Amino acid sequence: MESGNNTRISEFILLGLSEEELQPLIFGLVLSMYLITVFGNLLIILAISSDSHLHTPMYFFLSNLSFVDICFTSTTIPKMLWNIQNNNKGITYEGCITQMYFYILFGGLDDILLSVMAYDRYVAICHPLHYTVIMSPQLCGLLVLISWVLVALNSLLHSLMVLRFSFCPEIQIPHFFCELSQLVQLARSDNFLNNIVMYFATVLVGGGPFAGILYSYSKIVSCIYKISSAQGKYKAFSTCVSHLSVVFLFYFAVLGVYLSSGTTYTSHSSIIASVMYTVVTPMLNPFIYS
Repeated sequence: MESGNNTRISEFILLGLSEEELQPLIFGLVLSMYLITVFGNLLIILAISSDSHLHTPMYFFLSNLSFVDICFTSTTIPKMLWNIQNNNKGITYEGCITQMYFYILFGGLDDILLSVMAYDRYVAICHPLHYTVIMSPQLCGLLVLISWVLVALNSLLHSLMVLRFSFCPEIQIPHFFCELSQLVQLARSDNFLNNIVMYFATVLVGGGPFAGILYSYSKIVSCIYKISSAQGKYKAFSTCVSHLSVVFLFYFAVLGVYLSSGTTYTSHSSIIASVMYTVVTPMLNPFIYS
């Protein structure tokens, strides 16, 4: 890409976890987790699609979440494994922008789908008699479609703004994938507008669904509290345990990435937290819901 008289960038260098002696161990560990993630989430999708008793809104959203988790993990991990195997840390400019786009896309979808699933649990517990009417197949499909459109536009906006940047001919990214905030900080161009857009989008796309989850569960807790029998309370709450576990794991990993990236820009803690976010969390989701 050209910006004025700047040199066209053809490749970035992904430093990642650069200890040479640990590369075989890292490769084997990450590959194992990636395969478990793909096959675990794929089994969830196949089980839901093959069993007519699971053709309900809750499992419809779960199958979408599993599909998004597979795509989210596949956005970064295969390239990381390829680079380790071939001892090559490069990624093309076009590949970097593409990777960043899909990373934002599927990460945002994870966030919004968890919020939609919280709304589904709210309707099921607080309005059980009207559940099938409210959570109709049309509404479920519309919620998923709106989620895709919103995050696709958000990812496209960030990608187009990064395309405006100019970079040094030799640029090293202290990570194992092309992450938006690092590209913004490494750019030679003025990135003030991008920082404003990035923080605003984080509040809107990240904070909005989280606020929706908190609101839904505040209503759920209020409804459960009104149930007279202890068995009824337990039965109502048990339908939320899996979703609550995934929500806690997801936002715990996001918080870890945020806090670690804010301490030391090139620290290994940020990379390890990102591995937790991109691999470990999607890998554990099938076990939790199973």
